[in-house]
Amino acid sequence: MLSRISKPAAFGLASGIKRPFTLARHVRPFATVEGNTPRMQPTPSRTRSTPVSHDRATFTIRDGPVFNGKSFGAKSNISGEAVFTTSLVGYPESLTDPSYRGQILVFTQPLIGNYGIPSAARDENGLLRYFESPNLQAAGVVVADVAEQYSHWTAVKSLGEWCAEEGVPAVSGVDTRAIVTYLREQGSSLARITIGEEYDADQDEAFVDPEQINLVQKVSTKAPFHISSSTGDSHVAVIDCGVKENILRSLVGRGASVTAFPYDYPIHKVAHHFDGVFISNGPGDPTHCQDTVYHLRKLMESSQVPVMGICLGHQLLALAAGARTIKLKYGNRAHNIPALDLTTGRCHITSQNHGYAVDAATLPSDWKEYFVNLNDSSNEGIIHKSRPIFGTQFHPEARGGPLDSSYLFDTYLESVGRYKRSQAIFQPKRDSKPSPLLVDLLAKERVGVVPTTGMENLLRMGQAGEQAAAAARAA
Repeated sequence: MLSRISKPAAFGLASGIKRPFTLARHVRPFATVEGNTPRMQPTPSRTRSTPVSHDRATFTIRDGPVFNGKSFGAKSNISGEAVFTTSLVGYPESLTDPSYRGQILVFTQPLIGNYGIPSAARDENGLLRYFESPNLQAAGVVVADVAEQYSHWTAVKSLGEWCAEEGVPAVSGVDTRAIVTYLREQGSSLARITIGEEYDADQDEAFVDPEQINLVQKVSTKAPFHISSSTGDSHVAVIDCGVKENILRSLVGRGASVTAFPYDYPIHKVAHHFDGVFISNGPGDPTHCQDTVYHLRKLMESSQVPVMGICLGHQLLALAAGARTIKLKYGNRAHNIPALDLTTGRCHITSQNHGYAVDAATLPSDWKEYFVNLNDSSNEGIIHKSRPIFGTQFHPEARGGPLDSSYLFDTYLESVGRYKRSQAIFQPKRDSKPSPLLVDLLAKERVGVVPTTGMENLLRMGQAGEQAAAAARAA
């Protein structure tokens, strides 16, 4: 394996089983239908930044260190929230995870890119085989060393070429150990990547905070889309807050056809047409999704349909139940985090990517904690005491990562099957299958999602709009 080595540059200053220990919290207020015709939606146009830039690059943490390195992606200046992941593999999956929208992802693994980037091939269900969404989602990439020459049978391009095509800046040759040490001590921080320019302290005021706007709105489908399963007759409604392809695959592969809806769709009005409701992962602060929380609360009040949530979906479920969420100091982003099942006493190694968590102490009496993180004691799952409703903070679908907890999809779909059979007793003519015409008319992938390119401008516009609205309310 060949790689171009860059030495790191110096930097200058500019939670039945008892919880293992108490986590310091910062509380935030309310903080199968076969034969359907494949039809692809038009892909939003995006600016392609080629060729790969090898200019000087600067990674600046607001009110913190400045790191000088070398660019290997797009020649573009961006800002966002700097977060780190300790995962050793799976960088194509991580970088296309919509939960990373608006964030600069720092990899602790010293060498990234050695097995390149695979093609955008799709499987028999029309889902992306190697990616978690159609586009690179992170705002920026930071690594200690990048492999500019790669080797893998699925690879079609280098990491740098991919970043350049997607318009995402990337930096190598920086001391990621020092960056991670700072982020662990100070918490996730705002940062900038500047290509080909000297650091200017006056630019500190130009940092954009993606957490101040509703990122879910950016990554959620703008219209319903449908994925059919040929192996079963269940029909699940997915609330798309930035759903990963492998979540859809985990449902469809187990016999459930899926119709995905925009994150703010009034799901309680159509839930009676489905055998289950699923709430996906997604980026940012869950308290921005007030409409989703309201619709989930109405759903639980008016329907007995089984519900499952993952990551952000888990947090939204908790908010709808009446609990609160907290902002973690630097979050959990890795493929080897132990989570304890409080109902069985068994530990599972899990894949995680989140900066917020549910405050289990605020759960109402008809809910209980399901899983707990054995590293920091934060909440990893909740479950209703008498109804088939639960959520997990970690990712049972784990692409990439371990599949210890993938059985949770089986648990969910077993409850979906029981619900479907019970409804057949009371409503013999009930048919939850979508009509062939509807299946043919609906898109087969997410609709109208804006790629990461130009995200900083969208963030600025969103912040300016929300600030203006706040000023108007105050006046």
